Amino acid sequence: MKPALIRLHTAVFLWGFTGVLGRLISLNEGWLVWWRLCFTTITLWLLFLMTGKIQKIKIKDFIKIGAIGSLLALHWLCFYGSIKYANVSIALTCLATSGLFSAILEPVIMRQRIKPFELFLGLMALMGITIIYFTNLHFSMGIYIGLFSSIFTVIVSVLNKRIVSNYKPETFTLCQLTGGFLGMTVFLPIYHYLFPTEHIFPVKLDWLWLLILSWGCTILTFLLYVSALKKVSAFTMNLSLTLEPVYGILLAFIIFHENAFLSPYFYVGFLLILIAVFLQMKKLVKGNKELKVVE
Repeated sequence: MKPALIRLHTAVFLWGFTGVLGRLISLNEGWLVWWRLCFTTITLWLLFLMTGKIQKIKIKDFIKIGAIGSLLALHWLCFYGSIKYANVSIALTCLATSGLFSAILEPVIMRQRIKPFELFLGLMALMGITIIYFTNLHFSMGIYIGLFSSIFTVIVSVLNKRIVSNYKPETFTLCQLTGGFLGMTVFLPIYHYLFPTEHIFPVKLDWLWLLILSWGCTILTFLLYVSALKKVSAFTMNLSLTLEPVYGILLAFIIFHENAFLSPYFYVGFLLILIAVFLQMKKLVKGNKELKVVE
């Protein structure tokens, strides 16, 4: 296998592992996201300062990128909230619908026409979520929150596409995560008031899981992703990213035995979502002439 593909799938696997870490960490979703952003942002600033990869940008540009970072923080907040209120499998299943939500929301945001076939795929994914919802009602709150997580990640993705090409990847990521950290710092007192918790500091193994989450599943994955992006086609990248929820759910089944708490119809709903994602990727094949690994 090509080294670039190995790096790409390692990054995707680690992204799938974030759900497992979210369940292992005892902090609630608000403080979990804050500590993740804190560790990640501080480490990136030190790393990029030492390597000279910080690019000066205008204040208004930093505010623009940072605002998107705050939306990213909300995506993480909802994602880990979905795990806390349901489980890893439910949260990742909801996240798997993001590509199909994108096919519907992106044309709306970009003021383009929605394609009927993509609308059909979106409805298929919605049917899958509906089956999962009504056969796993004890996880209903987690499903609601998980769908908000999916919507936030679509909005972040669409907004990133409009401005990311103007900056170096390192600069864009640093500004986005810094903005997310600052936004979460401002928002957290309100969130803590609404959803109080006794534990705001990591305890025992939380420190280890947070470091793995920040260094392994955020910084390392960024480096692997950027490196792979230079070598593989956009189609291969998108197709590989669809495996994130699959990896994460398999890990949750193995580590937490979550399959014992899910209705058999969960697999029917998840299969519908996967079929819709596969059909979307197949459609991209026809419109993408460059599908091979770029040498």
